[in-house]
Amino acid sequence: MQRSDVNEILKRSESFIRGFGHYLPPFADWTPERILGPDGDQIRERRLGWDITDYGLGKFEELGLVLFTTRNGDLGQMAAGRGMLYAEKAMISGVDQISPMHRHDLKTEDIINRGGGDLVLELFTAAPDGSIDREAPVEVRSDGVLVTMEAGGHLRLAPGASVTLEPTTWHAFWAEKAPCLICEVSTVNDDETDNIFEAPIGRFPTVEEDEPAWRLMVSDYPA
Repeated sequence: MQRSDVNEILKRSESFIRGFGHYLPPFADWTPERILGPDGDQIRERRLGWDITDYGLGKFEELGLVLFTTRNGDLGQMAAGRGMLYAEKAMISGVDQISPMHRHDLKTEDIINRGGGDLVLELFTAAPDGSIDREAPVEVRSDGVLVTMEAGGHLRLAPGASVTLEPTTWHAFWAEKAPCLICEVSTVNDDETDNIFEAPIGRFPTVEEDEPAWRLMVSDYPA
């Protein structure tokens, strides 16, 4: 992706999110200089802020997602069982813009359609070795109600509806009818190590610097 494309996507995404009356925290508007300064220490450490992925494939409109992580805990506290054990994100999925099939080893998440079109999830359960079981039925909770589906079934979430995904649930998703504003509430999020993709793809984009960054993405933060 070119930085000019990233800048345009972020500006468009900020407007889209606010259009639903959903307001991001103050650091969403911080300049790169402030994010990289001492005020941004925990923001960078917890990987908070803007995030765009094209899954390393360079086809963002077909395979991509915009994310903003508003809060995130610490994996060390997860091990201790106390402290900040949760995370929250806002995401934008375009019409037929696929977030590819994946699962997590640690994270349990609620995916909530906050507005726009329908959010469609393709679901499988995990085999004992963690791979996709293409035969076994899938059980998930959608707003507290147990839903049983055949392997590879499509769960459609209208605005306001949600689903809880355990680490054993493989899932891909996309928007239908109109782009979706999605919120994710989960246990601690670790995008570096806790995304298990069906295909050998990446999580973060490669960016060509054709103009200065308007806002930094989490993948821009120093190691």
